Amino acid sequence: MSWNGEDYQSRFDALAAQGRDVHGEAAFVRAFAPASVLDAGCGTGRVGIELARHGVEVVGVDVDRSMLATAARLAPHLTWHHADLTTLDLGRVFDVVVMAGNVPLFTPPGTEAALVAGVARHVAPGGALIAGFSLDRGYSAADYDAHCAAAGLDLVERFATWSRDPFDGGDYAVSAHRR
Repeated sequence: MSWNGEDYQSRFDALAAQGRDVHGEAAFVRAFAPASVLDAGCGTGRVGIELARHGVEVVGVDVDRSMLATAARLAPHLTWHHADLTTLDLGRVFDVVVMAGNVPLFTPPGTEAALVAGVARHVAPGGALIAGFSLDRGYSAADYDAHCAAAGLDLVERFATWSRDPFDGGDYAVSAHRR
């Protein structure tokens, strides 16, 4: 799937101009007090750029060049990598790895375990993998938990939204797993 980064970003810019909070994911991540974050599946960099505004070191990775071009235009001072998350190896770890924006659902079917393993290898000891995605598209929370466990991560929190509404088994989950 190919995206148009500028069109994608314009939707969030319009929401922000209307006074809508478009930084719920970044606020959730900031509660973990990370010094460094890997924004895995960063898209146009919305989450990473907001984290960097708060002094967090951010590295963004995405497979879509158009999205990365927009991210680089908006924040040329940040590090952006074009890479497939299933085979990602940046040679370093981060306090938090975040997958916002339904990242697991954009992975080709059957590669979800490789996606989790690819990003999990970048979680520092004591660090967290945080992901939010819809559960009504064939990839369940139980599947995700099993892939995280296989990668050495344990579930510590799950919510229904990025604003920490209690998870009640609904069709969206924000999960935090720790190494």
